[in-house]
Amino acid sequence: MPLNYKHLQYFWALVKEGGVVGAGQRLHVTPQTVSGQVALLESAIGKRLLRKSGRSLEMTDVGRTAFAYADEIFGLGDELDGLLKGASQRRTEFRVGVADAVPKSVAYDLLEPATRLADPVRLVCREWKLENLLAELALHRLDAVIADVALPPNLNFKAYSHKLGSSGLTFFAAAPARQHLKGEFPACLDAAPMLLPGGDTAIRAHLDAWFRQLHITPLIIGEFDDGALMKAFGQHGQGVFAGPTFLEREISEQYRVEIIGRAANLVEHFFVISPERRIKHPCVAAITDAARLRLIGG
Repeated sequence: MPLNYKHLQYFWALVKEGGVVGAGQRLHVTPQTVSGQVALLESAIGKRLLRKSGRSLEMTDVGRTAFAYADEIFGLGDELDGLLKGASQRRTEFRVGVADAVPKSVAYDLLEPATRLADPVRLVCREWKLENLLAELALHRLDAVIADVALPPNLNFKAYSHKLGSSGLTFFAAAPARQHLKGEFPACLDAAPMLLPGGDTAIRAHLDAWFRQLHITPLIIGEFDDGALMKAFGQHGQGVFAGPTFLEREISEQYRVEIIGRAANLVEHFFVISPERRIKHPCVAAITDAARLRLIGG
């Protein structure tokens, strides 16, 4: 049975709007109609696209793939509508994946130069685990991937790691957490309440080794896969947290926290992975050129 694009549009709208109510408002139908149409799509393809996660819905792996294609299909449809009405010009599409281990503030800082090209750009950004993004890159569904590690060895497709640069780490704390700090940095981190990145991040292993080397045993209050959530807890005084030194001013101002100290030997690396050995894509070139001005070793 051929794919029913009407059903696909209901699924796309549900994900874009974050639920059946918003999708119904967008498409001018009832929430029950949205649910029914998505159920028909799942029945037609024989696979689940969505699953329950608490009180909300989240995409399955098949759902993520379907949404990536749907977003491109209906995004191009909106663009075509604008072109036909003379409201816009064709934009260069840049499909980029961001490994979920990369902090969102870093991802924005690295990707933002790609939006300032002379020719307009339509940014299609996916966040996922690195191995999933590399699979999408191998299938040419992505133009590049931003990661905190270089390309793993022994891949069965051609891709290349382009180092964007490195950054040391700065430690931050709000007033309630600072009260627990005794002495000079970094000794003051011993027994201090600490918020750490999740174990899947490259920098976590470096942090753990650094603590052991200095005989520091922090009191781990929480571990976070989402760097923005970790900083939000830090903003409310739940513990000390670390972030890239090249973004310390933005972090201090946005989260209203003070700098506790800097660890230049704790280095976080950033890469853009692309199918090109010599970078030709204008967006990837803009990212690498701008990173060299802000990061060391770019």
